[in-house]
Amino acid sequence: MRPLPIALCAALAVSGCSAILPAAGPSTSAVTEGADVATDQGLLARYEIIDVNPAVVEALRGRPLDSLLASFGDRRPSVEPVIGVGDVITVTIWEASTGGLFSGSLLPDRFSAGSKSATIPPQVVTRDGAITMPYAGRIQVAGKRVQEVQAQIEQELAGKAIEPQVIVTVTQPASTVVTVTGEVTAGARIPLSTKGDRLLDVIASAGGVRAPVSETFVRLSRGRTTATVPLTAVVSNPRENIYLRPGDTLTLVRDPQTFLATGATGANFEIPFQAEGITLAQALAKAGGLRDFQADPAGVFLFRFEPASVVRRLRPNSPLLGAPQVPVVYRVNMRDPNSLFITQAFRMRNRDLVYVSNAPFTEVQKVLSVFSAITAPVTAGASLYQSTR
Repeated sequence: MRPLPIALCAALAVSGCSAILPAAGPSTSAVTEGADVATDQGLLARYEIIDVNPAVVEALRGRPLDSLLASFGDRRPSVEPVIGVGDVITVTIWEASTGGLFSGSLLPDRFSAGSKSATIPPQVVTRDGAITMPYAGRIQVAGKRVQEVQAQIEQELAGKAIEPQVIVTVTQPASTVVTVTGEVTAGARIPLSTKGDRLLDVIASAGGVRAPVSETFVRLSRGRTTATVPLTAVVSNPRENIYLRPGDTLTLVRDPQTFLATGATGANFEIPFQAEGITLAQALAKAGGLRDFQADPAGVFLFRFEPASVVRRLRPNSPLLGAPQVPVVYRVNMRDPNSLFITQAFRMRNRDLVYVSNAPFTEVQKVLSVFSAITAPVTAGASLYQSTR
């Protein structure tokens, strides 16, 4: 029997055995065609595949980003602080002359008068919002300004003390503090000043951040609202450096920005950004570029979950817009010289996955390698048989 030509055998092997050959991932055609194929589980039925072009890059620049200003809105400093439950208050009382309730009497056998003032021991504002004042009883102070409390005490002591003058000092504020924790040098409860303190002011009061700024995120909780933004966004945009309010919780979280590189790239692992932000071109360079004898230049893909609002601009009729996050595969054809400019404008995001598929000829080479391994013993035996005749 005449043996089949090698090319025919390779073609048959590719058509029948390519599914069981080792591979780094799906082929270009598999990724492209898979967008219209539902999974058996139906958990991730489809994904949108979008060819990256200047219009797509421009649309992605308008992607809404997390914003402290958008989440909390008010750009004004907080109003003048008021006394609250838990504050420690010191009251000092002056009288016009000696011999009163809070002033000492004349010293005997001397020409100097006694003290005209007295300081009441520090008191904590109790849960009923009051403190105890000698000769005045319980004084409600919670929710009032210092000046209001001073006037109230003076009114209560009128007719009892000699023209009393009162100064109220909040020595240990507990109701006007911000809790700072996480990647700061010294986590603490930091009181807000009367002039108002911005986010970066409070971080500085806590000793600054321990992690690199590019890897640090700010998580601010106020009431039932929590927003997380990169610290670089606060540093670079003064509008994001908002005023804090009493009771805010500020947490600095270290989260190194990374992307995954897999497939026919020079390096297959998780790669850190190591900068404020990188482009797809920089990401491919960090991954070692495309492998010359393996990669399909037309099969460079980026896998990402995008907000439905972004996908609506790119694919207005997408059937996946019902979900808040839509799986999207961006495709770049590196055979087109214009793609070198596009990849420099395409911004990477945290946890993106860059995948480069194998070239079709790579699969043929695998089949030929398998075919050679199978036929090598037969060829060697035939050569030996011919040499012995």
